Amino acid sequence: MKTLTIVGAGISGLVAGVYACRSGWHVVILEKAGNPGGVSTSWKRRGYTFEGGIHWLIGSKPGVPLNDIWTETGALAENNPVYFKDPVYTLLDGNERTSLHRDLRTLSKDFPEDRFFLALMRFHVWCFTFFHTPVQDIFGLKVRHPREFSILEFVKMGPAVLLTPFLMLFSARKYISRFRSRKLRHLLEAVVDPDINALSLIYTLSSFTGGDSGYPEGGSLRMARNMADTFTSLGGEILYRTPALKVLGSGEGGVVVKTQDGEIRSDAVIISADARTAMDKLFESPLQDGWARRMRRNLLTSQCMFIALGVKADLSAYPRCMKIMLRNPLMAGGIEYDSITVNNYSKEAGYAPEGCTTLTAILSGRSYHYWKEARENGTYAALKQQVIEDFIKALQETVPEVEGNVEVTDMATPVTYERYCDTFEGSYMSDWLPGHFACNAPMRYRKGIYFTGQRTAFSGGLPIAAETGRRCVQKLCRDYGVEFVSRS
Repeated sequence: MKTLTIVGAGISGLVAGVYACRSGWHVVILEKAGNPGGVSTSWKRRGYTFEGGIHWLIGSKPGVPLNDIWTETGALAENNPVYFKDPVYTLLDGNERTSLHRDLRTLSKDFPEDRFFLALMRFHVWCFTFFHTPVQDIFGLKVRHPREFSILEFVKMGPAVLLTPFLMLFSARKYISRFRSRKLRHLLEAVVDPDINALSLIYTLSSFTGGDSGYPEGGSLRMARNMADTFTSLGGEILYRTPALKVLGSGEGGVVVKTQDGEIRSDAVIISADARTAMDKLFESPLQDGWARRMRRNLLTSQCMFIALGVKADLSAYPRCMKIMLRNPLMAGGIEYDSITVNNYSKEAGYAPEGCTTLTAILSGRSYHYWKEARENGTYAALKQQVIEDFIKALQETVPEVEGNVEVTDMATPVTYERYCDTFEGSYMSDWLPGHFACNAPMRYRKGIYFTGQRTAFSGGLPIAAETGRRCVQKLCRDYGVEFVSRS
């Protein structure tokens, strides 16, 4: 039996671990934290659950290729059925509410002045109806359950393939700017970070209109634990609170991974931890390959601040996901925000004590260096507290029930994510800006050492984590002449 060590029990590492175990490898996963999931996780504070990962899951619809990965790895099981939010987002502007439904035709009724460009956007979204994250088998691999890719499937994806280069040329913000209605622009900007390319916006909207992108009950932590349980049931082992310190050697003699408890020798290692961090810290000396130098020079990171509140009030009268226009801008991390997008978990069982509500918000933007400097000069805790107080003050102008009823608060900055997950600049993936192609780490660095996860493909959150984890194990199996097995 071949042996494999995986660094990191994030989603990509768990996917790789399950498929490697099924393919006959003896696998050990080293995880720095005390729970699986990496950045895609949630946690509890005094009876409140704060969802810090999934807000929708592409591939949650049965029948799409990515769904096979989620079911084969146990991510989606009987204990976390998926439900599909509709409306997806609701704009709260003073006393007015406007919603984005999965059926985009409703927008034409609400915004007749933008009927032409809405029809054009619906056409672009329709082009991606049959597009999906590729989940195929690599060339030259022995596979027990091969995936078939028919000519008809390729033809159906043709319109999306032809439209993709056009949508990558400009940002989602520029695409949205064509609409006359300010409310419509703000509503669409809630879907994705408006600074990334327009392809991300259209692809996400197509997943909504196509009946995909649901929310698994129990959120990201239940999903990650399901995957971890599947992995251990196949004979795999996860060593929590055991960070990998160094990766030494590769080739016929195998690979040694140093930990605080000693050394682990295996035939191969998959680095599921952040490749940008790993290439500088995990090897005997920083990697100097061409791809590593390009990544140091050109990598752009997606960063955010995460704010969570436990509110002693029933807020079920408010939408599940609401974008709130602010009367006065909110300053956070050196960035000014004229709106906040708030997730309301009042309808989720077990997320808060009876009669109470969990609220979370993500403030996107590159604030790492702001918070890093604050940590170094001793103002970090005070600045975080000020942001939380300002956020509550801004929120209660639209949700007055919040005033005086916040009993739990929490906030994560990019520095928090760096501390707990060793992600470069505290980012959760690489930014994919218009005209910019991400600098990726090679999935097969050399025989015996492999990378997987967000830095090995174009940006895309959980779908990329899943697909690269699977493909990485296929490259591993091909190198060692092992049959790849995807399911029992």
